[in-house]
Order: sequence, then C-alpha cells, then structure tokens
Amino acid sequence: MRKHLLSLWIVGVITSRSESKHMSDECIDFEGYRANVGIILMNSEKKLMLGGRVDSRGWQFPQGGILMNEKPIDAMFRELHEEIGLSDADVNVLSVTSDWLRYELPKKYIRQNSKPICIGQKQQWFLLRLLSDTNVINFDNCVDPEFNRIKWVDFWSPVNEVIYFKRRVYARALYELGHSIFPEGLPELPKTWPKSWISVFEKDFFKYEKISNN
Repeated sequence: MRKHLLSLWIVGVITSRSESKHMSDECIDFEGYRANVGIILMNSEKKLMLGGRVDSRGWQFPQGGILMNEKPIDAMFRELHEEIGLSDADVNVLSVTSDWLRYELPKKYIRQNSKPICIGQKQQWFLLRLLSDTNVINFDNCVDPEFNRIKWVDFWSPVNEVIYFKRRVYARALYELGHSIFPEGLPELPKTWPKSWISVFEKDFFKYEKISNN
C-alpha cells in the first residue's frame, strides 16, 4: 500500500513538474497570452521592413516567442538573427513600447488540444534602425524560415498589409514608437482606410496618451 501511494506521489510530482516546465517553456500567462517580441526595422529612408511569409502571400513584421528565463531584449536579438539574419552590430535600438500590447486569436486559430491553451499574444515591440546594408538580410539561420522575401514600405502601410486580427496592435506600436522617427509629428493616417479602422485606432491612441501623461 505504501509503495503504491509512493508511486502515485512520484508520478504526480513528475507530471506536475512536466506540466509546469511546459507552461514555462511556452511562456503563456494565466490569462492565456503568450509572451512575444515584435520588431520594427527602419532603413535610412525611414521605410519599414516587412517580411513575406513562407506559408502564405501575407506580410508582417518579424516577431517571436520569449523563452523561459529570457529577457525581452535578448529574445528580440535572437529572433532578429533567426528570422532575418541580423546581429546587434547591424542595428541600433531606438525605442521600445512601455507595456505589453495584446491581441487575441480568432477561435479558428486557437489550438484547443494544447496545454496550456494560448488565446493570443502579449508583445513588447522594438524599433530598430538598420546600420548595415540591406543585402545582409537573409533567411538561412533557422530550420524553418518564417520569411522568403522582404519589402520596404511607408510608415502606416504595415497596418494594411498584416492579417486582420493584428492590425490594432500594429497601429498602436507604430503610434507609440513612431515619435522616435518623426519627432515633429507622425504622418497622417491614410485617407483610403475605412472610417471604422480610423475610429478604433484613434480611440486606442487617445487611451495611450491618457495613460502616458498620468
């Protein structure tokens, strides 16, 4: 009986540690958000880099998960190297968002069988200036590349290019970090955007300004 109870206790401890380690490795918080970093890379002409995804015709900024016990800035430099082949010597960090920016995944993208369940991302965003030539960018530093092409676009263009459920986070990150690029004032929001987008984004900007001024 004692041996049986001891065996159950050992199995319970091992299972608990395994589940705890899995949760830590995934860096998913108690609300279900996965810790993540996003990278906005700017060239000398104040254009921003978008990567073309290997698995689709979509475009997005480089981004990636934060590993267990990893600092956001270390995760950023790791992802920078893995996704587009750059090192800290190739860039200058201009700014970083003051807090986590969150987005939720649509239900069809949530993996219900995974433990813990990830419902979305909480991201810390970094604005970088490219110091090296653009030809140093490459996709040869990981087994499964995220991108296979890049393009340089105007300031607000990434919001229009990215998949729909990331648009608010992109707009919010650009608004907060963009003042490091345009201290005299950000470019106007494109008039071609739907009014519903602009209304939502402007409310987000107002909330950020209200919080940052307190």
